[in-house]
Amino acid sequence: MARYEHLPIYSKAMELGVYLDTVVRNFSRYNKYTIGKELRDLSRNIIKLIIRANSLADKTESLFDLVQNCEMLKTMLFYAKETKAFANFNSFQHATGLAVLLCKQSEGWLQSSKKSQNHPSPIKASQ
Repeated sequence: MARYEHLPIYSKAMELGVYLDTVVRNFSRYNKYTIGKELRDLSRNIIKLIIRANSLADKTESLFDLVQNCEMLKTMLFYAKETKAFANFNSFQHATGLAVLLCKQSEGWLQSSKKSQNHPSPIKASQ
């Protein structure tokens, strides 16, 4: 299996996952078991998708799923803000900053993967 610990996107996804796990503890009981659970599940799923995409030769499908999950997480963070689930604005701001960064990184990885599929390396073409 390919190594993934060195990837910047993996580091940020782990940081966001751990941060959300901590922040959700301060949600009200209702929000903790509804929106909080969804936020935590999405963040864990993003980590899993990064590991999966890194180990596949054809990354496009997994990276597309990763981009979608990042967008869903970002949207759910805004939903949580609107429903006043966050104890303070700083928690929301930090989580959203990490989510936006993950979205950018995942979209960049997807675009890079698409480009590399369209332009095979000279080594593969000569074999």
